[in-house]
Amino acid sequence: MALHESALDELGLAPMWVRRAVGATAADEAASSVVVADRVAADTGSKDVDFKDADVKVAEVEGADKTPAIPATVLEAEIQPAVKAPSVAVPPADPFGGDEPPPLTEDDFPWLDAQPVPAFEPNGRAEAGGLPLVHSLDWDALAARVASCERCGLCEKRTNTVFGVGDRNADWMLIGEAPGENEDKQGEPFVGQAGKLLDNMLQSLTLARGTNVYIANVIKCRPPGNRNPEPDEVARCEPYLQRQVALVKPKLIIALGRFAAQSLLKTDASISSLRGRVHQYEGVPVIVTYHPAYLLRSLSDKSKAWADLCLARDTYRHAVQAATSQASQP
Repeated sequence: MALHESALDELGLAPMWVRRAVGATAADEAASSVVVADRVAADTGSKDVDFKDADVKVAEVEGADKTPAIPATVLEAEIQPAVKAPSVAVPPADPFGGDEPPPLTEDDFPWLDAQPVPAFEPNGRAEAGGLPLVHSLDWDALAARVASCERCGLCEKRTNTVFGVGDRNADWMLIGEAPGENEDKQGEPFVGQAGKLLDNMLQSLTLARGTNVYIANVIKCRPPGNRNPEPDEVARCEPYLQRQVALVKPKLIIALGRFAAQSLLKTDASISSLRGRVHQYEGVPVIVTYHPAYLLRSLSDKSKAWADLCLARDTYRHAVQAATSQASQP
């Protein structure tokens, strides 16, 4: 229990108490404890006073007693700011290494809310290491960026990134969900049996893989076990697809499969509710249809896919007519 100030005055310990309060060293504190013990013992006549923490040699105590007294005016000047301190407790210096603590308000403790700043924004507005922004890249730079991408954990188990293939000035753009095993091995979207079926679908529209069509995926790396990509993976990969759409400037997009449609349109609606209507992505008309791999398992839905392709063809023709009409106006 701390001694009252008047009691300290009577024992002649007030100067020592004040000196310890303004920042005495550890040795001074220990020495003072021994001196207090000696004086209390002398006044009370007791020899049983025990200060276990005051383990200091006699020479150190004698040296501590010779510490010059601090003038009262100096003590007053040092203690005065503490008396006028605001009621709100000010935390110690910035734990993140600043020379001085940041300015505080009553409810503002910035380091408590500080979170690590990501090296990039998922939407591609900023890049780590001073790299150019995604939306400023040309085709070659964009392909190189995707090939070396490590934005999410999918990069750890991929064999190849699957950038895209086809006519880079195409009017039609087909977008799937994510690479499968064969795509991961070959680095090209829609290969194998699903790719052959897609080629037949394009042929029915008098199109071909390398002629007036560009094919890409929402995700550029294969998810393990062909699982659906996680929302965070989609967000980190989306800037690449946005840039591909901006570079191709298609007049029509076909979303192949539920996941591609939901990712492009930012919805969780079923594919059956999204089919048969014209949607928009980045200002481009979007038609939703089934993924070729699904059609291989559900042959009865091929007629529905054909209806979707007919809607896509009509939408494309309307878009061309509208662009021609707009261009002809003075």
